[in-house]
Order: sequence, then C-alpha cells, then structure tokens
Amino acid sequence: MTSFLYVRRPIYPLVTLLLVLVVLVFGLCMAKDLSTLYFLGGVYLLYLAFGYWKACLGILPVAAVFVGLFAGLTYAISKDTQETVAATNRVLAVLVAVIPSLGMKPIDLVRSLNAIHVSRKVTLGMLITWTFFPLLKREVKTVREAMKTRGASSVLSPQVLYRSFLVPLTMRLVNISDTLSLSVETRGYVLDRTPFTIYHPRRLTMLDFLPLLLVVSGIVLVCVL
Repeated sequence: MTSFLYVRRPIYPLVTLLLVLVVLVFGLCMAKDLSTLYFLGGVYLLYLAFGYWKACLGILPVAAVFVGLFAGLTYAISKDTQETVAATNRVLAVLVAVIPSLGMKPIDLVRSLNAIHVSRKVTLGMLITWTFFPLLKREVKTVREAMKTRGASSVLSPQVLYRSFLVPLTMRLVNISDTLSLSVETRGYVLDRTPFTIYHPRRLTMLDFLPLLLVVSGIVLVCVL
C-alpha cells in the first residue's frame, strides 16, 4: 500500500474489512449475472463519492489490463458471452472490493483491532508485514545505487549478485530487524494483557455504516430484480 492513496477521512477500518468481504464474496458468487456488473459499477461510484478517488483512479489501468487479458482469453477459448461476463465480473469484484482498503492506513486498522482487544501478537505481526514490503523496496534501491557507485551495476554475474547485492541487502535487513526489536522494547510494547492506551483511536460513527448499508441495499436489489 502506498501513502498517496490514503484518504483524509476513511471509513472505519473494521467496517472497511467487512465491506471488502461482502463485495468480494457477492461479486464472485454472482459473477455470471450481468446485473453484478452494474452493482460493481455502483459500488465504484459509491467509493468515489466517499473520497476514494485516488484508489479508484489507480485501479483503472490494472482493471483494463486484467479484464482485457482474462475476458479476452475466456471469449477466445469458449466463445461464450456469459462466461466472458463472469470472467469480467470476477476480476472487477476483486479490484473494486479492495478500493477502501487501499485508502486505509495500516496503523488505523491496528488501533481498531487493539480497541476490541485482539491479541497484540496478531496486530504487531500485521503492522510489521504491512511495512516490510515498502521497506524492502527502499533497501533494494539503496543497495542497487551503492552497486552502481562501485561499478558493479550488473547482477547477471553470480559473483556480483552474491557479493554486491545479496550480502549487503541481507546485512541491512538484519540490522533493521535488530533496530525494530529494540524500538518495540524501548516503547514498552508488551504481548501480555498489561493495560494500555491507544494513541489517536478511531471513533465509529453512523456515517461509517452508510457505505455498508448502501452496498447491502444494492445486493438486495440485484437479488430481487
């Protein structure tokens, strides 16, 4: 997840997870129904109205590529319009479902899970996992730049790959893990049931339930009509 996709006032994190699950399950289960395509379009517009326009615009090129790929292959193989619609709906269900999660800060989800007393082993693991991949990307870029300054820009040679890339990258990640463990310890982070407070807790409001109610209403309309 990238920070530029975050929204100023996201939906409450636990409601966001429920939204993702509802849209994804319904979209996959009803993929062969053409009305599901309209439902997913309505959910897309709903997220635009709630300020997720960066995430909505960000998935458009991804949707174009994957819909073109999977729907095109499905039609080329089966020559069946219904199967092509189903392939399109499955791809769009996944992409539309994840939109609100792209605009959610991981730390907000962790704070919400802590508020309902989810095990801190789980929340700490989630937070570390979320931040690991952006960190790994930065470290790879740093090592690659160091390689270029030393004239070892190519990683095609096994010797260069091992000595100039893998070894420095591994050492940097080990140092970061040591720093992380010390940081967690010095901040008093414990895994037992010691009482703790939540910094900047997110408050659940009625407005957070509005997108979920609208999505459920849309599901009911699709099923009835």
